Amino acid sequence: MAKRSAAFYLLSCVLVWFLISSVSAVTDEDKQVYVVYMGSLPSRLAYTPMSHHMSILQEVTGESSIEGRLVRSYKRSFNGFAARLTESEMERVAKMDGVVSVFPSKMYKIQTTGSWDFMGLKDGKGTKRNLGVESDTIIGVIDTGVWPESESFSDKGFAPPPKKWKGVCSGGANFTCNNKLIGARDYTGEGVRDTIGHGTHTASIAAGNAVADISFFGIGKGTVKGAVPASRVAVYNVCLRNGCTSEAILSAFDDAIADGVDLITLSIDGFLQSFEQEAGAIGAFHAMAKGVLTVNSADNSGPTPGLVSSVAPWIFTVAASNTNRGFVNKVVLGNGKTLEGKSVNAFDLKGKKYPLVYGKSAASPACDTDLAKKCLARCLDESLVKGKILVCASSDGLSIAKSMGAVASIIINPKEYAAIHAIPFSALSPDDFDSLVSYINSTRSPEAAVLKTETIFNQTAPKVASFSGRGPNRIASDILKPDITAPGVEILAAYSHVASPVPPYKQENDTRRVNYAVLAGTSMSCPHVAGVAAYVKTFYPEWSPSMIKSAIMTTAWPMNATGTGVASTEFSYGAGHVDPVAALNPGLVYELDKADYIAFLCGMNFNVTTLKIIAGEAITCTENILQRNLNYPSMSAKLSRPNGTFTVTFNRTVTNVSAPNSTYKCKVLAGHGSTLSVKVSPSVLSMKSVNEKQSFTVTVSGSNLDLELPSSASLIWFDGTHNVRSPIVVYTDGPSY
Repeated sequence: MAKRSAAFYLLSCVLVWFLISSVSAVTDEDKQVYVVYMGSLPSRLAYTPMSHHMSILQEVTGESSIEGRLVRSYKRSFNGFAARLTESEMERVAKMDGVVSVFPSKMYKIQTTGSWDFMGLKDGKGTKRNLGVESDTIIGVIDTGVWPESESFSDKGFAPPPKKWKGVCSGGANFTCNNKLIGARDYTGEGVRDTIGHGTHTASIAAGNAVADISFFGIGKGTVKGAVPASRVAVYNVCLRNGCTSEAILSAFDDAIADGVDLITLSIDGFLQSFEQEAGAIGAFHAMAKGVLTVNSADNSGPTPGLVSSVAPWIFTVAASNTNRGFVNKVVLGNGKTLEGKSVNAFDLKGKKYPLVYGKSAASPACDTDLAKKCLARCLDESLVKGKILVCASSDGLSIAKSMGAVASIIINPKEYAAIHAIPFSALSPDDFDSLVSYINSTRSPEAAVLKTETIFNQTAPKVASFSGRGPNRIASDILKPDITAPGVEILAAYSHVASPVPPYKQENDTRRVNYAVLAGTSMSCPHVAGVAAYVKTFYPEWSPSMIKSAIMTTAWPMNATGTGVASTEFSYGAGHVDPVAALNPGLVYELDKADYIAFLCGMNFNVTTLKIIAGEAITCTENILQRNLNYPSMSAKLSRPNGTFTVTFNRTVTNVSAPNSTYKCKVLAGHGSTLSVKVSPSVLSMKSVNEKQSFTVTVSGSNLDLELPSSASLIWFDGTHNVRSPIVVYTDGPSY
């Protein structure tokens, strides 16, 4: 691929559907959607992006009409288009002047009462608010759309949108924006009205109004709100039920940047690939260059190490953890013993006991007992299940239980968190499940009652969820990812009134419809941090994305290991758990700008071609820096040899954003893994003025790195008021990761 396209300052994707014509005998099956990226928009006034894109397609396809070819045209924040092309046509486009890169559009996957109180951002006079600026803050939500009639997006008491807003309300039929929900754009052809529920949920977590007395059929009752209830919301629908395409995501970035959003929340999983091939990384780079922070979910690939997909340093990557609130329900056995499981079970069976049947005891001739005990499809005899409580050694049995007429189901809990299902159920721990099976096997007529869910507030927290994507970073090995963790487990927030509270892929046919539902995922933790970032920005509107990110990371709660192995280290939670109140007063921040990220990419040996793909303009590397010397709030280094002694240095610069005449002293706290010796020079920073910058070097040495765990420590700069904390992680390739 010789030359690439200059289309990245336009996040409005263009798809080209190739129709059979007299000129071409190629079928639709021979084509796929490609994103043609052409970098920055030309500055000359006479340039019209759409005309240029159409002429390129006409030249490549030989067709005078490209109506079925062009999918999207990026023309507001960067330049490019998406089109439906054959492989040979794609190769011809890639060689044309002005084309930076061409890559296939991929399909991405989507990924609160109590959570804000848990983090200290409570209602009332105890929480600082800058309402004048908050009402001018616009959060862009790239997701599955929104349910506009939700109380979480009512504009009661809201003034007209801020003058900086340049967006539109193009939500489709019967969709109306208001002074809270100020913008809507669709990239799917089906409108912005959310029929999935995911986008409504994430938008309300970040910026929803405070709505009192909300629950899921009485479960989790309280006030649902976002971090910045007075802020405005702009929604960009890029997803259908089968996923979200690259070209749609880029279009949304293109429009959101030009529309005037202050930050972007993106609860969509990416792909673990180099930055120039990742739509989210490219879009977020352009957003960063325009002063817009992108917050992205770490993905739900955990607990396997090394699969976190959002790894670009200019993106704020968020893991998911629990809060002190949990949803549990009891199973009362016929012998009087009570077991406690995890469940969002809103069905009330009034404590009545029903016969228990273990899956393997209801096996059909088509399956052996090992498969039947998991209640897999076509493995059970319906006549033995109907009217009973079906016991399954797998969560797969829940859809089978409902379809076969079971009254309820009891499963083994594979996830450590509660979820919604379309049938009364309880998910037991492995030990309690074994107790249940022992009771069934030892009793002539076993029976039990499955009770409705109760809310508790004493569970161990915060603890990173097993599903949350883990590091290390496979693309930039010296950048610690994820960056931070936030509540993403059992989150109650707004929902689409036409969507099932049980995701369709579970195939449970839940006919209930609700306005608020409970979900779990890094998709839920991401908008929590986006909301905190917006909250910080309301007090410091002039702060850059890197300053906001640094303030949140360096004031995070330290996390304690709640398990064993690499999954419970910094590779799970980064700098720690977000603390929105402390983030308003960080003391010092680590700043980065576009030039710093370009030097970082040059240090990764990105060439002129790949740099242009990401930055959207021709760049010559004049400065190369090591990954570990990017002025990042965390410090990480991967070493090639685990044995013997080692020494690693990190160069950092901090900016004083607190009072003048401040003196910061350093201290180092030990972490886990092999013992590290950490020296900081200078060990004292004397800041005479606000915005003063001072540099320091951290030298880390040790020997014989642990192959099972990363070795870590924490550097803290303190002045008697502020504790500016950065994790330090040194690791090598090991069997665990």
